[in-house]
Amino acid sequence: MRNEPAALVRSWRIQRGLTQAELATRSATAQAVISRIESGRATPSLSALTRIAEALECSLVLDFTPHRAADR
Repeated sequence: MRNEPAALVRSWRIQRGLTQAELATRSATAQAVISRIESGRATPSLSALTRIAEALECSLVLDFTPHRAADR
């Protein structure tokens, strides 16, 4: 999925019934940063994603997947 962190953060925030401001407060992140992450205008750092996942009561999983060319 293109820009997966943006879609996942927004989806989980909505599922949890939180506003961007509430998520920002819970994750010690500015609301403007949450907005930029969700819109795909900012790439969150691993530490920011960790805080956001904790605030959303989710697990953060990092997965490396080989490129198709490397599958051959």
